[in-house]
Amino acid sequence: MAIETQGLKVRPGEKLQLGRRPTRIAPVYRSDEHYKELLHDHVRRLSELQQKLYASDRYAVLFIFQAMDAAGKDGVIKHVMSGVNPQGCQVFSFKHPGPAELKHDFLWRASRDLPERGRIGIFNRSYYEEVLVARVHPEILASEGVPGQRTGGKVWEERYQSIKGLERHLCANGTRIVKFYLHLSKEEQRRRFLARIDDPAKNWKFNAGDLKERERWNDYMRAYAACLGATSTRESPWYVIPADDKQNARLLVSQVILDTLAGLRMSYPKASAEHRRELELIRRKLARGGS
Repeated sequence: MAIETQGLKVRPGEKLQLGRRPTRIAPVYRSDEHYKELLHDHVRRLSELQQKLYASDRYAVLFIFQAMDAAGKDGVIKHVMSGVNPQGCQVFSFKHPGPAELKHDFLWRASRDLPERGRIGIFNRSYYEEVLVARVHPEILASEGVPGQRTGGKVWEERYQSIKGLERHLCANGTRIVKFYLHLSKEEQRRRFLARIDDPAKNWKFNAGDLKERERWNDYMRAYAACLGATSTRESPWYVIPADDKQNARLLVSQVILDTLAGLRMSYPKASAEHRRELELIRRKLARGGS
């Protein structure tokens, strides 16, 4: 049975108030065992659809994940994509741009890592950092050497339009894009930070910079709300995924991914009559024990 996810989609131009969006909803699973069964089924179906995506060689698919620290992006990607053939899927993480990247426009580095036809691409953070982190930290924008050193609202509107233009272009040329914002509460983030500190095996996941970003929580919520409403389109929608329950978030994300791939209505290529005759000759030879 498919899980309902349409209510999680951001309408184009929607004036979002993330404080009114739930970070936890009633779970779609009844127990831990049921969760495992549902996820296993999703992973199995995803693997089948990936094979069709590769074989049909018509579309590429790009899934973008954005969130505050500790929202569970890595876990979602790890669990949901566990059954996907690694040769047909690539994951890219976007950190602070380096010297070479700062010499180019803000979309340049992302364009290098776009998936080719037949493959799935995953961006763990993305070019959207340039209208989120750069908006909360204007010094980042200043370091990019944008002509005029613009820092007002106009620069963000221009970047929204640039992003939508890129995504429109990609969609017109066969790349389907779906974007996920994992919506974590500030209290749940606090608990997960404490767990990282208390567990030696998770200490590497936490640094003092995470706490500094937490202090800008409200600024980030405003930046996310403006961004999601401005850049969610019919062709490349945003989904706000309640993320306080990690297992529920994984099932919601995997359902959206399944719906996206199934919506491409892919099929395996049909062999031509000539190819079928060739295959039949080869089969006869092999059946006789030929090399």
